[in-house]
Amino acid sequence: MKSSRREFLLSAAACGVLPGMRPLFGAVAPSLVKPTPQQVLWAEQELGMFFHMDLPIFQPRGKGVNTEHCQKILDPRIYNPAKLDTDQWMEAAKAMGAKYVVFVAYHGSGFMQWQSDLFPYGLKQSPWRGGKGDVVRDFMDSARKYGMKPGLYAYARGGRYLSEKFPVKRADGSVDKAAQRAKSKMIEGYLEELWRDYGEFFELWYDGGVLPVSQGGPDVERLVSKYQPNAILFQGPGHMKNLIRWVGNERGVAPYPCWATGGRVTQSDGAKESKFPGHPDGPKWMPGECDLPLRCHRWFWTPENEPNRGWRYWTDDELVDKYYTSVGRGCNMLLNANINTDGLVPEEDFGYYVRFGKSIRARFANPLAVASCEGDAVEMALPASGPVNQISVSEDIREGQRVRAYKVEGLVPDGGWKTLCEGTSVGHKRIQMFDPVVVAKLRFTVTEAADRPLIREFAAWNVKERIVKA
Repeated sequence: MKSSRREFLLSAAACGVLPGMRPLFGAVAPSLVKPTPQQVLWAEQELGMFFHMDLPIFQPRGKGVNTEHCQKILDPRIYNPAKLDTDQWMEAAKAMGAKYVVFVAYHGSGFMQWQSDLFPYGLKQSPWRGGKGDVVRDFMDSARKYGMKPGLYAYARGGRYLSEKFPVKRADGSVDKAAQRAKSKMIEGYLEELWRDYGEFFELWYDGGVLPVSQGGPDVERLVSKYQPNAILFQGPGHMKNLIRWVGNERGVAPYPCWATGGRVTQSDGAKESKFPGHPDGPKWMPGECDLPLRCHRWFWTPENEPNRGWRYWTDDELVDKYYTSVGRGCNMLLNANINTDGLVPEEDFGYYVRFGKSIRARFANPLAVASCEGDAVEMALPASGPVNQISVSEDIREGQRVRAYKVEGLVPDGGWKTLCEGTSVGHKRIQMFDPVVVAKLRFTVTEAADRPLIREFAAWNVKERIVKA
């Protein structure tokens, strides 16, 4: 956007308490929960890419192996992604528009995809690169090369090799404290290797949460505090900082409203809000992350979910919809890549990421008008010709999530204001589309607030693609 045009648009905006309105907040503002600087930075990324690859994808089907939840210990010699290219992974992420990436280094099989002597079930026992390969190292090097913020998934409950039973119990059902502690020490061992030896991670993923130390679980808090104090924690220990939470599904659909604050944690002590929309007055800042696989309901590659076997991808239109039901509802969207046995993003999948990125960039290029505001309402003039059908609103979340309800109106040719859309939660970003309408001005009005609204950006577009009702 040219600077002269932006200056005109901003000068056309009116901000404050409009005539006939009363302030929505008292003289003494309540104490609002605020995010950490790391949580603010995380929200600004909006789009991430997940990379799933694990030992079971190399096992021929029909052998009683479930790729998602490995039911047996496999021979590590089957692991051999001969064409593995983590630069190609980053090219897919960049094409999609992702700003951060998360690699599954240790999943349910218990296979270690890095160099480790902790136990004999990892890359040292595979033929790949003569037993000297390190996928985590390759991933980190490529992420830095492509300017991506790196994240890591490491299952904190041991996995199949160390036994899925957690806590460890005797035949009579009582907890075997000695065996439980030994297992937790092993978990602490591989987490320490990962978090200590590869530099700073942007996000750490705990699938299923973390068993508390009080129940015999690994001392994750100590390790995070020592090695990764600035990392964002997905379902991490609920009393720590820099938390984010699950939204209750793997379809990329956050509930609406979806507040950035909540308070309850799971029995496993992970920061997953038991009420998935969160709560506007929750005591913790823990926004939602919407994780979803490109191949419907399948995180890992298998021959059975290849497209020529009839497996279904989310369509291009469905992926765009999911951007609106995740990023457009104040969350981040984490879209998966199913890395195949060659160690690559499959060619057809790559095309989906390219088209998705192009579509999102096209929808949000060339706004008709942009404004910011501190106060109950903001108006902005629109160009004389052409309709408007999409708006986005962003709060300055550094000072908390303040807006509780709002409406967007347009000044129609007869001089009256017409309501175009309404909502409750805004947070980092709220995106809405509506039927195209020609108006001279747009007005964003906060009808309920916890404190003086701080609107970082109010923007409008005329999107010529399909309308998304989000």
